[in-house]
Amino acid sequence: MKALTWHGKRDVRVDSVPDPEIRDSTDVIVKVTTSGLCGSDLHLYELFGPFLEPGDILGHEPMGVVEEVGSEVTRLRPGDRVVVPFNVSCGTCFMCAQGLHSQCETTQVHDHGKGASLFGYTKLYGQVPGGQAEYLRVPFGNTLPISVPDGPPDDRFVYLSDVLPTSWQAVEYAAVPPGGSVAVLGLGPIGDMCTRVAAHRGAGLVIGIDLVPERLARAGEHGVHTLDMEEYGDKIVDAVRDLTDGRGPDSVIDAVGMEAHGAPVAKGAQQMTTLLPGTLAARMMERVGIDCLSALHLAIELVRRGGTISLSGVYGGMADPMPLLTMFDKQVQLRMGQANVWRWVDDLLPLVTDGDPLGVEQFATHRVPLSEAPDAYEMFQKKRDGAVKVLFRP
Repeated sequence: MKALTWHGKRDVRVDSVPDPEIRDSTDVIVKVTTSGLCGSDLHLYELFGPFLEPGDILGHEPMGVVEEVGSEVTRLRPGDRVVVPFNVSCGTCFMCAQGLHSQCETTQVHDHGKGASLFGYTKLYGQVPGGQAEYLRVPFGNTLPISVPDGPPDDRFVYLSDVLPTSWQAVEYAAVPPGGSVAVLGLGPIGDMCTRVAAHRGAGLVIGIDLVPERLARAGEHGVHTLDMEEYGDKIVDAVRDLTDGRGPDSVIDAVGMEAHGAPVAKGAQQMTTLLPGTLAARMMERVGIDCLSALHLAIELVRRGGTISLSGVYGGMADPMPLLTMFDKQVQLRMGQANVWRWVDDLLPLVTDGDPLGVEQFATHRVPLSEAPDAYEMFQKKRDGAVKVLFRP
């Protein structure tokens, strides 16, 4: 089959690789019909080479049609249409029963002290072959795949794999009061969807902050009050307070993470690790790595006293300095973590089956063949051509 594989920093290729096979009696093989390109994939494209090997198959946002099932799979049969969550979670362990599928005890990566395995995402998270491919082996066939109906296009459902649950959890963790205010930092795919979810769930004022004109315009079309970081610069805090009675928003969602702009020292440290030998680079990133914290520090400054910050942007450093004095003084509440996909399925399925209140059918900005994936990665990383969300068709 054809699959998108990693070969080095900014070097991904579409290769011919062996077809996946049933290994366990509860496995299913899915013929992928659509797979998304995620902002987290750019971390692999740029920074996380020490935890990858040439030939690793990327991608964690797939959906498709069941091709084959293991002997103990009773919930699915060939021909069923499914979405595959990015968490590789069993659905039956203690953590899954708590709704913490990203901490699944069955697939935790103990060698690296990490939570649940992820599709297409490095040795740190199990090195499980990903879904930017023609076929995908999916374990836990009775509990992991999300069954979706035939009929509507893939665009209606594919975001159940990551974008929708990640955004829904970000807004849930932000604890926006009814009619309250929320600022979303970063209007990439997750930030954009967070603004839609927040409005859908009753936020009175949704503020979106970014520095890419096309992304600001896109969010503005959905009723978001947008602010351009390039325009406001160090006056951005004053601009947000002017919109929120001088206090700051009730909640702030950091949808940027470690690729935040404006932190050249941290960015330099990140890039330096890519020049080190693999073992040393991995050790540095796991134990002493630092992140670009511009977005998180801005979130702490923006949020009103007693407000809540929700982190959906990925951070990877182990030595990140935090302004704890400010956080303590402002009585800031902070929640974070990988989305627990299955926890939110019951909330989300009606929003993509009974209608389209979040605008998912038109959410993608680019739909390209899998064969063009390397160019799409470069386009998305450089934010060219208005790229916000790219979908691959194998």
